[in-house]
Amino acid sequence: MDETQKVYESLAAHLDRLPAGFPKTSSGVELRILRRLFTAEEAGLAQLLALKPETPEEIALRTGQKPEELGSKLETMAKKGLIFRIRQDQRTRYMAAQFIVGIWEYHVNDLDPELISDVNEYMPYFFEKQSQVKTSQLRTIPIARALSAEQAVMPYEEARRIVGEHDQILVAPCICRKEHQMTGHGCNKPMESCLIFGLGAQYYEENKLGRRIDQEEALQILEKAEKAGLVLQPSNSQKIMNICTCCGCCCQILKGLKRLPHPAEYVSSNYFAVIDRDKCLGCETCLDRCQMEAVRIEDDTAMVLLDRCIGCGLCVPTCPEEAIRLEAKPEDKRCTPPPHYSETLKRMAKERMALRQAGAE
Repeated sequence: MDETQKVYESLAAHLDRLPAGFPKTSSGVELRILRRLFTAEEAGLAQLLALKPETPEEIALRTGQKPEELGSKLETMAKKGLIFRIRQDQRTRYMAAQFIVGIWEYHVNDLDPELISDVNEYMPYFFEKQSQVKTSQLRTIPIARALSAEQAVMPYEEARRIVGEHDQILVAPCICRKEHQMTGHGCNKPMESCLIFGLGAQYYEENKLGRRIDQEEALQILEKAEKAGLVLQPSNSQKIMNICTCCGCCCQILKGLKRLPHPAEYVSSNYFAVIDRDKCLGCETCLDRCQMEAVRIEDDTAMVLLDRCIGCGLCVPTCPEEAIRLEAKPEDKRCTPPPHYSETLKRMAKERMALRQAGAE
């Protein structure tokens, strides 16, 4: 094995040690992906970083490199979407980026057919491993019109309130719909629809991955997403970093979930749909709106498959007979997201470690 091959295998192992993982495959497709994205030198440098923001000076202390030269190389890597950058308190810090959510999404503007093909080949392996971990990177919240005014909603479950808490907001293209469109398999759902907040918005804007918007436009984007039948998937924390707006035909997460026999078991969501069969006329509007194939017609009326329903609420506002509603799960089935995304990652890391020790990963 030559040294270049070793550095990419070492980078793959480094990424796999991060909470979201980067599982090895028999075909080696994960190494082909890394070779497309990283030079050999960049692959070596990326292994110096962890999920902790550090200055070039701090990183250089561990490596013996000159901070000025190292900082220049890290900045180039950040611009290429290979690592994450934070500018705060007049200092620039760098940290590792996970492959998903992270490096893959940071390449939304420089996709090519070969990279798309490799990533699509790799996704089932990635999703299989990630689905073994109880804590997910994203969760599902209801669209606004799916809940009545009387229903109590936590602040982190209400998309409009989430938007209202942020001043730094950016909208980016959906990488899933974009890569499907580039290969002739896309849909006509809104492309510019994924919302990024805070320091993530700063990174996206500087890397020209999207455009800065105000709260009013962000709310308009949510309205368009609701009309288009897109599932709202924010980061799995109470302090939100992003809201993805996802369709079941392109979203790699939803596509992976749909292949599972019981998708609801793998989704962090606090609601489920209920159909009043006395009101239902069997018009099948809810079948078209459901992104998880969680509704079927039986005896000319619709019924919800609870083991497939992820509580997105898309079926509720378009029912012409108002026969569908969302109900909150019982208290013992409800999910309280971690306060911060860093805690989410810690939980994921602990769960993956437990799986390794049990020999299940």
